[in-house]
Amino acid sequence: MNTQPTFAEAFHAGERALQAEDGVRGQLALLGTRVIRDHMPQQHRDFFAQLPLLVLGSVDAQGQPWASALAGAPGFVQAPDARMLRVDALPAADDPLAAALSPGAPLGVLGIELPTRRRNRLNGTVSALDAAGFTIAVQQSFGNCPRYIQTRTPTAVPVAARPAPERLTRLDAEASRLIAGADTFFIATAHPAAGQGAARDEGVDVSHRGGAPGFVLALGEGELAVPDFDGNRFFNTLGNLLLQPAAGLLFIDFERGDLLHVQVRGHIETDGAVMARMPPVERWLRFEVTGALRRRAALPLRWGPAALSPHLP
Repeated sequence: MNTQPTFAEAFHAGERALQAEDGVRGQLALLGTRVIRDHMPQQHRDFFAQLPLLVLGSVDAQGQPWASALAGAPGFVQAPDARMLRVDALPAADDPLAAALSPGAPLGVLGIELPTRRRNRLNGTVSALDAAGFTIAVQQSFGNCPRYIQTRTPTAVPVAARPAPERLTRLDAEASRLIAGADTFFIATAHPAAGQGAARDEGVDVSHRGGAPGFVLALGEGELAVPDFDGNRFFNTLGNLLLQPAAGLLFIDFERGDLLHVQVRGHIETDGAVMARMPPVERWLRFEVTGALRRRAALPLRWGPAALSPHLP
């Protein structure tokens, strides 16, 4: 039977603390429990089945979250029923997701359709893993608004041999250029209890961040800052960061299909002097880079030029 989660089941302590600070806790006590479900509605099931790209968040044995992306012909993701998402693809051996996939492992999932600016999310655990792919048992399912998504049209390209991944202890010039010109990235975060028999609201989350090119600021060597634009105020990402600062960022080179996975420690910036030096938004996130992994031509997709969202500040 499909049920609606209670407020405590929909949001964990970190999320609830930020909602209270923002004055929306009462509102989300009503709204959040209606839009966060323990199952996928039919339109979400249909949506996932038409995607050529799936973004996933995982956490490794050291507790480090990673954001990854898998691609395939539309239909490589299916929802056989409202509580199960099947992915007929496996990550490459050099993808951080590969080591994290095991029965019971927590995953965050973002289905995003860039040409239409649609996105839906779910969080769950791996219920099955085989030679062709894996299945996710749904714990939370909810939609996201299209704001801040830039539209792009993907084209599939043949899978080709790739060079070995490059592990970076700091951002090099190439990585810095990609980040400086980015209008999109993805962020994976995790509750401290993720993977330890946690409750449904205490898993891994992965979400989209978008802005005009240059919205990710370099504050100095090894430090980035990102504006937190007004959103649904669920505070899924920020609530996790409040309790567990480790996060994983994913930047896609949309022209080449390269993936840059960046390990960071993040926090919500509250220093008024720092905030005064930045463009005015409600909040900023600051990230200390602790490492990175570059995987060239990791996605068999290439995208055309971006049309920026009309909702960008």
